[in-house]
Amino acid sequence: MEGEAAAVAAAAERLFGDRLPAARRYVELLVEHGVERGLIGPREVDRLWTRHVLNSAVVGELIPAGCRVVDVGSGAGLPGIPLQLARPDLRLTLLEPMARRVAWLDEVVAELQLSTTVVRGRAEEPGVRRGLRDLDVVTARAVAPLAKLAGWGLPLLRPGGRLLALKGASAAEEMARDAAAVAAVGGSRQELASCGEGLVTEPTTVIVVERGKAAQGRDTRRNSRKDR
Repeated sequence: MEGEAAAVAAAAERLFGDRLPAARRYVELLVEHGVERGLIGPREVDRLWTRHVLNSAVVGELIPAGCRVVDVGSGAGLPGIPLQLARPDLRLTLLEPMARRVAWLDEVVAELQLSTTVVRGRAEEPGVRRGLRDLDVVTARAVAPLAKLAGWGLPLLRPGGRLLALKGASAAEEMARDAAAVAAVGGSRQELASCGEGLVTEPTTVIVVERGKAAQGRDTRRNSRKDR
């Protein structure tokens, strides 16, 4: 156990640097309020660092500097808040439909003094799509099956932007199963990525979906018809 704790501490220091105290405070807030406010299950308290915080932060490996990012269905702020702490250069928005979770996210962002924006809404809502558009990256963790997630997330992206769906052990099967549906809503390229190799005990599996230019054309035509 001591060896595991040392490995977690080393990974956290490497990922968060001078923002490590803020990352620790975020974990403390989850421990103090996460279960009672319905943000995490009771079994997750003892593995917040290994299963949630570090495994969210390592996704930054896939995101270039200065990107505009929206975390869809952010919930407890995963992966968005660890990602923002590890990558303060990102212009990050947390998108969450539930009022009580939005209140939590606002509290955390204020306490940790993050530049992160919190928006209440769903990715498929017209108002959200008008306000959040031409993004570089959309992230999502434990939100929906890939086919549905692509239908929500891809329209928020610029052509060439990428959806990063954090998935579990069955990611390859899910990607194969939903390939046609993802392509139908504008996903031009799909691949599996493993983040945190050599840094965390269980690397994070991510399905990466790139938005194609054709999807932009379909959106433009649809908007044009609405304007007539």
